[in-house]
Amino acid sequence: MTDPQSNNPAPHAWRFNPRAFLTREWPYLLVLMLALFGVAYTSFSKTPITTYWVVLAPLIGVICVVTRWRDAGNREQRLRLVWTQALHWGAVLLAMRLILVTDVTRMMNADASALAALTVLALGTFTAGVHIAAWRICLVGIVLGVAVPGIAWLEQSTLLLLLVAVVLVAVTAPFFWHSSRESKKGVNPASP
Repeated sequence: MTDPQSNNPAPHAWRFNPRAFLTREWPYLLVLMLALFGVAYTSFSKTPITTYWVVLAPLIGVICVVTRWRDAGNREQRLRLVWTQALHWGAVLLAMRLILVTDVTRMMNADASALAALTVLALGTFTAGVHIAAWRICLVGIVLGVAVPGIAWLEQSTLLLLLVAVVLVAVTAPFFWHSSRESKKGVNPASP
């Protein structure tokens, strides 16, 4: 006996649609991509990009407003959303600016001040996500927060990672060389 429904999938069965996913999630993906670009650039260039984080902060604020605009039912709720996000991100920018004040930056090197600015941005992103009840924005804030010690670790251990890579190549290269040499011997028609 066969099940008649097993051959016909349900019309409402879940299928992954990349276009629908990108249409729905583009603001969060954009913020995440920009944040990961900044983290990667900072990690590999060894150059602090504090201005990048300062510019990214209002952009995240705009994306917070855009993502919750439809959820605000009337003009008053939309105005409240805009003002709360403007005040929130204004405070984040002020905190980042305080870190970058000349007297403070004399106490910290450029890397430390950039990581401190990224920490403030991560905290601001996470709290903005909590404030507007957007778990995806919270997730971006967590990614930024985790990136801070990651960048610091990469900057401190670049030489160690290079040494590990060289050792791995040195250990595995003879095996590949030997196996390629053996395969050439097996193909040689002059061999007995």
